[in-house]
Amino acid sequence: MSNNIIEVDGLSVNYGNKRVLTNIHLDITKGSIYGVIGPNGAGKSTLFKSILGLIDSNSGFIKVFGKNIEEVRKKVSYVPQKDEIDWQFPASVLDVVKMGRYPFKSVFQRLNKEDDKITLNALKELEIEDLKNRQIGALSGGQQQRVFIARAICQQAELFFFDEPFVGIDITTEIKIIKLMRNLAAAGKTLLVVHHDLSTVKKYFDKVIMLNQRLVAFGDTDLVFNDANIAKTYGSRLPILEKLETSKK
Repeated sequence: MSNNIIEVDGLSVNYGNKRVLTNIHLDITKGSIYGVIGPNGAGKSTLFKSILGLIDSNSGFIKVFGKNIEEVRKKVSYVPQKDEIDWQFPASVLDVVKMGRYPFKSVFQRLNKEDDKITLNALKELEIEDLKNRQIGALSGGQQQRVFIARAICQQAELFFFDEPFVGIDITTEIKIIKLMRNLAAAGKTLLVVHHDLSTVKKYFDKVIMLNQRLVAFGDTDLVFNDANIAKTYGSRLPILEKLETSKK
């Protein structure tokens, strides 16, 4: 039996006349944390949305758990970029985290005590139990990120997509989130994470997907995340990137 959680075969995606992804082939296996690395406009978020069935592809096919995404959506959780979320929506932290239980309910079915227990455990795990009655827009960036990760945990998914989860958060929260991700992977979950800080790639990810509209490199981080592949991925943008990384030190 195949250990592949995701199979991407020949995926190409256009936005209008602009090609965003070209002929992507990936086999994602169970129980690892994958870093998705590349410059702005490389197609990282497009790859996520294609796998999730949120946008149409021009060619190729995608299988998730060996099936069409619509058949297994309950097993999949997605934490989008922060700018895709309406932070003014009148929802509390508790409301948002409970949304992770809705895929398991019919239209008129209410949440039960077991759902409440799972929700409370997720709040505790992300250390945001004391924020449960706060409106999501009143939170700090790190707190907001933890709310949506708690929702993902509450869903008890097998496959997690995190699109730039470390943007706008402090280092303490970042360390807590990566620790949580490692615990999920150790429990057999599979995680794909869009990430920009090259200095932490080797520390955070088991495997990397290096993209710049095409697949530049894919495999174990220690083997493929090297200077040659970084240069191929970022091209002429690399000197600017190096200056930014140097300024952080």
